[in-house]
Amino acid sequence: MKKQALAFTLGMAMAGIAAPAFADFSLKILHINDVHSRIQPINKYDSNCGAEDNAAGECFGGMARVATAIETRRSALEGQGFNVLTLDAGDQFQGSLFYTTYKGALAAQLMNMIGFDAMAVGNHEFDDGPEKLAEFVDAVDFPVLFANANLADEPLLKGKVPSHIVKEIDGEKVAIIGVLAEDTAETSSPGDNVKFIQAEEVLKKLVTQLEADGVNKIVLLSHVGINRDIAIAQAVDGIDVIVGGHSHTLLDEYPTMAKNPSGQDVPIVQAYAYSKYLGELSVTWDDEGNVTEAEGAPWLLDARVPEDKEMLAVIEEKAAPLEAIKAQVVGASTDEIVGDRNVCRAEVCSMGVLVTEAMLDRTKDQGVQIVIQNGGGLRASIDAGEITMGEVLTVLPFQNTLATFELKGEHVIEALENGVSQVEDGAGRFPQVAGMKYTWDPEAEPGSRIVSVEVMQDDGSYAPLDESATYMVATNNYMRAGGDGYKVFETEGMNAYDYGPGLEVVVADYIAKLGGEYTPMTDDRISKAE
Repeated sequence: MKKQALAFTLGMAMAGIAAPAFADFSLKILHINDVHSRIQPINKYDSNCGAEDNAAGECFGGMARVATAIETRRSALEGQGFNVLTLDAGDQFQGSLFYTTYKGALAAQLMNMIGFDAMAVGNHEFDDGPEKLAEFVDAVDFPVLFANANLADEPLLKGKVPSHIVKEIDGEKVAIIGVLAEDTAETSSPGDNVKFIQAEEVLKKLVTQLEADGVNKIVLLSHVGINRDIAIAQAVDGIDVIVGGHSHTLLDEYPTMAKNPSGQDVPIVQAYAYSKYLGELSVTWDDEGNVTEAEGAPWLLDARVPEDKEMLAVIEEKAAPLEAIKAQVVGASTDEIVGDRNVCRAEVCSMGVLVTEAMLDRTKDQGVQIVIQNGGGLRASIDAGEITMGEVLTVLPFQNTLATFELKGEHVIEALENGVSQVEDGAGRFPQVAGMKYTWDPEAEPGSRIVSVEVMQDDGSYAPLDESATYMVATNNYMRAGGDGYKVFETEGMNAYDYGPGLEVVVADYIAKLGGEYTPMTDDRISKAE
């Protein structure tokens, strides 16, 4: 059933609500995912939206709008006799100065005010190691779920993060299971004590156990991305609904259906990211636990949704110390600087050019020749006009710093192969570059996709990369330590030096060096084989 994103209005909150069919069991699921610390409203570029623009009705989301939307829908639905679950599919952490300053404490406070039934662990919940996740779990009033890992050797998390819960709702047992992307050790910092297990392996055993215990309504709360959600649905019998996150997907088909091994349709939903949408899925089961109906839509949280006043007061109090930093003007742009994930994780993007050229400019006097920056490290676009430090921090929220090292040409190619190995999944490892060009073949098998690599010479021309030569490389400290699958940087990098400046400072300084006005551009530094 094809549904477009719908505009949420309070006047519509009671519309379209029919009395539930009491012979069957019906459940309304309200869900969000990948908020990424967008505590305050965002603009159409997923970056911070100023107070004036918010007052003018040009902003979206923010947790105070999420609070209003959830409370309005939940109250209306419950008032009509519906059962309601409120779920978060992970990645509350990381993405703005709010997280940089308060870590998970503010997210926990706001989520408790809203009232969630469960949350899945997202990969970014591990960005500051198990310690901050443990603090978050201790602070929230609801379970945070993670099934596909062995946490027995991690004392900070042992016994704190259940694999699943079983809730009794209107006399029926409903299980909620959490799973997390298995490559989190590459995309975040869970540490050596968290041992990941393939989700399908865990789910088959757990679903069998739950069914033996008389539970025939099972919701998977996942943070693995839409493609993995579909694969899991196709591989594991017994999962009735998948509420997902990680890939920031706004579904054209909501819910998207995938057939399980028994040939039954499994509805899969996701609600984009950054607090911009609230997903609402209506599911009906028959007495045997088979899903007979699933429909719904993501509600767009635009200016027609008022911000909850109590939550807004909390947010404004926490925002006050950050405003001076965010308001600092670092320059201007003549046009939009595109940092859209759908672009920067698949091809050259103007934000990738800006950030990598800034990194190269900062390190070229050290002999750096090439720069490789993961596209997933670029988290927003910047619109034309004035550029504030708040906008730069929204693009580069991870507190990553410049790192340099020496690397042989053959290992540069290996790094690029890793970078283009998961483009189909929208993986963040896609390499934005400076000081070099590369051509890749998306039709080739991962590991053999790089067709050619050229390195810029002193006169501005390009020459083929020499696999036996050694090059000076700049990247960010996360990638230098092997993040996003760039293990070759960690194992083969020589004379590594964590140079120090945060990338947000490097970019701001670069714009200032150019006279304060920047003109976005792209070129042929990344191309596909014909």
